[in-house]
Amino acid sequence: MTTPFTDADTEILETNGSRLVRVRPWAGSDHRSWFTANARALRSAMYEHAAVMVKESGLVQQSELAEIAEEIGGRTLDYNERSTPRSRVTGKVYTSTEYPADQSIPQHNESAYSENWPHNLFFFCALAARSGGETPVADSAAVLGKLPADLVRRFEEKGVLYTRTYRKGMGLSWQEGFQSDDKGYVESYCADHDIQTDWDGDLLRTRQRRAAVMVHPVTGAKVWFNQAHLFHVNALPEPVREGLLEICGEDGLPRNAYYGDGTRITADEIDTILGVYGETVLAETWGTGDLLMIDNILTSHGRRPFTGDRKVLVAMTQREAA
Repeated sequence: MTTPFTDADTEILETNGSRLVRVRPWAGSDHRSWFTANARALRSAMYEHAAVMVKESGLVQQSELAEIAEEIGGRTLDYNERSTPRSRVTGKVYTSTEYPADQSIPQHNESAYSENWPHNLFFFCALAARSGGETPVADSAAVLGKLPADLVRRFEEKGVLYTRTYRKGMGLSWQEGFQSDDKGYVESYCADHDIQTDWDGDLLRTRQRRAAVMVHPVTGAKVWFNQAHLFHVNALPEPVREGLLEICGEDGLPRNAYYGDGTRITADEIDTILGVYGETVLAETWGTGDLLMIDNILTSHGRRPFTGDRKVLVAMTQREAA
């Protein structure tokens, strides 16, 4: 470790190119004092290893999550320009994505489709599932290195075009996505964030082009950073995909992804990307009270199916520009 932790036992887990630092504060440590004393070490570990899990963190109050996140990662963010359902718990602390327990959430870098993505994510396990429910991580540089060079070149040259159709009753409405019922506000937000809009009554279609590969501003690591595989229609189960295409048509899908020039990304290319993520993931079992911190550029995250009740909260942060 570049910056060692004080009053803690540390273990580095590594598999298939992904790493996670498991830290266990010594018994009897005051958790708030421990986080303050180790804030620099935790930031350093996220740059060096991308993901850090503090076991038995001592957090109990939900509001503490935002306070510790700000101390380590910078200002906390509201969840705007939403793509998945989640609820505000308190302040800028949210539930993690509210998908059915029997479904997986594919690996992704949070809000990579947006200009306003978080730099760090802080996941707090308020209640561990009876089984499953892990939040796997995958090193974004390792994913880039495992993908075929010609596929990476196409994405790097063209970027990703994300398309969305907001309508009530199918996916998120624009009111939920932008957290406003004011069309003027939505238009202004989209104009400020390079999002094209097209209204048809109360139905909103948007298009936004973003990079697919980026360089970390601190470490200099070149990484795979996009959600093409998550937005793409082929990410859906076949019966759902066929039903949506029949009802909405390709132009009316709740979300889809293309190359940045508008050409189609093939099903085989999506399968290749998903396959590489599957080869690269590392998952640590959640325990109630654990805190997982990740650098959102250097590593992706997902969610595995689970049984029983599970409650994982998240706070998202951005560092101030240097």
